[in-house]
Amino acid sequence: MRTRGIKRETALALIPALALVLAAPLAAASEKPVRAAAGGKLVATGGVSTIEGAAGGGIVPWAVIGGYGSRGQVGANAFYTRVDVADYHLDVVGGLVGIDDRIELSFARQRFDTEAVGAALGLGKGYAIRQDVAGLKVRLFGDAVLDQDTWLPQVAAGVQYKWNDRGGLLSAIGARRDADADFYASATKLFLEPGILATATLRYTRANQGGILGFGGDKGDGRTLHPEVSVAWLASRNWVFGAEYRSKPDKLGIAKEDDWWDAFVAWVPNRHLSVTLAYANLGSIVNQKGQDGIYASLQIGF
Repeated sequence: MRTRGIKRETALALIPALALVLAAPLAAASEKPVRAAAGGKLVATGGVSTIEGAAGGGIVPWAVIGGYGSRGQVGANAFYTRVDVADYHLDVVGGLVGIDDRIELSFARQRFDTEAVGAALGLGKGYAIRQDVAGLKVRLFGDAVLDQDTWLPQVAAGVQYKWNDRGGLLSAIGARRDADADFYASATKLFLEPGILATATLRYTRANQGGILGFGGDKGDGRTLHPEVSVAWLASRNWVFGAEYRSKPDKLGIAKEDDWWDAFVAWVPNRHLSVTLAYANLGSIVNQKGQDGIYASLQIGF
C-alpha cells in the first residue's frame, strides 16, 4: 500500500529533533538543571494516559504535561489500558516523559482484536490490527494550577504520528494510507475551588477509528477539524470523576464511523499510581453497532 505524505522514518526522526530544538532555549534560560522529579504538581492534575499515549483523559488529550515533574524537573509515566466492547477489544501499552513541565514525549502500542468478527469477514478469529503512536506535546502558555487569578487556560499543541501494520487490509477496505499524523491543540482550565478541570481540544485528522482502520478513504481524503471535550471533577485528593466526548471523521463508505464518549472514575492513591475505570461508548465499528463496554487503565509513574 502506498503511503502519501510524511514518510514514517522521516516523521520519527523529526519528533525527537523538534523536542531538542524546543528544549535547548528552555534549558539555557533555566538557572537550575533539569532533574528527576520529586513530584511538584498536585495529585491527579497531570491526568492519566490516553489510548494514544498523551496525558489527558482516556480518549482526549489535555494541555497538561504528563508526569509529576514541575519546572526544572523530569516526570514519567507507564501505562496499560484495556477497552472491551461488544464485539472487539483493544489493548494498549505505552509511556511518556515530561520535561520541565513544557515538553511531553509519548509512545503507545495498540493491538485491536477483531474476535469473532474477524472470522465472519474471512480474516480469521482473533485477527489483530496493530498500530504504534509516537507523540510530541508542547505547552505554549498558561499554567492550569497556578493561574487561579485569571481565566487564561493552559494551552498546548501536539502531534501524534501513527503507523499501522495492516496496509494490505486497509487498502482493500478503501483507506488511502496506513500511516499519517494527527495535529491538535488543547486548552485546559482548573477551577480549584470547586475542583473542576475542563479541557477543549481541536484535532486536525483524517484517521479512521483513530487510525486502526487507516487514514482517509473513498468518502474523502483531506484532514478535517474535530472538537473533543473532557470534564473532570476532583472530588477529593484521591478520587476523580468525569466524562469525555470525541468527534470523529467518517471517510470510509464500507464502515460508518460514530463519535466516541465515556464516563470515568479514577482512583489516585498517591503520585505513583492511578487506576481508571470507565463506561465507553464507541458507536459503530466496521458496521457492528452498539460497541459499548468497559475501559480500564493502570498507570504508574513519578
